[in-house]
Amino acid sequence: MTPAGWICECTNPACLFRFPAALDDERRLVCPVCAGPTVCWLLAPKEGEEGGVRLDPMTGPVVALLLDNIRSTYNVGSLLRTAEGAGIAHVHLCGITPRPDHPRVAKTGLGAEEIVPWSYHPNAPIAARRLLDEGWRLWSLETGARAEPIFHIHAQEADRVVLVVGNEVTGVDPALLDLSERIVCLPMDGAKRSLNVASAGAVAIYWLRYGKR
Repeated sequence: MTPAGWICECTNPACLFRFPAALDDERRLVCPVCAGPTVCWLLAPKEGEEGGVRLDPMTGPVVALLLDNIRSTYNVGSLLRTAEGAGIAHVHLCGITPRPDHPRVAKTGLGAEEIVPWSYHPNAPIAARRLLDEGWRLWSLETGARAEPIFHIHAQEADRVVLVVGNEVTGVDPALLDLSERIVCLPMDGAKRSLNVASAGAVAIYWLRYGKR
């Protein structure tokens, strides 16, 4: 079993700063706050990783993801990591969305960008029509008059769903909204009316995959 890393604590009584460190990070021996010596303990492997316990996979609807003109490499990497963890069947990247082989996508993808099946399409509505012809159902994550809270939807209402996640500023392309069977949203009880696109996409992905049965 390979340890997950270190947890370190400064021995200076006036500091006692506590922080994690990677296995091969020699900087762990010196406190980054006061430069005092530290004491470190090895961390056990996380469950589901080498030497840990992996839960049996849950079964849910087959879900694909269509990323419509996402501009941030970090949001794309985060969504790819979520897609890999939730067992998303395929990720369709459209328009200006950075591809998984972009070097900055890996910063948040953490290897998921090398695992998740993906394809690139220059025109999202054309790609969506092709998916509809193949029998997929198109649901868009967006606000507006047609939007319904995603938590009101039973996950088994559709066998194969493509979830559309749109641009951070302009949202989902109106042509994609016109093609969508449903528009789903997240309830927002705070002053802000939306979440970061990667956060919102993660919530919606997991609800569709593992929500009400």
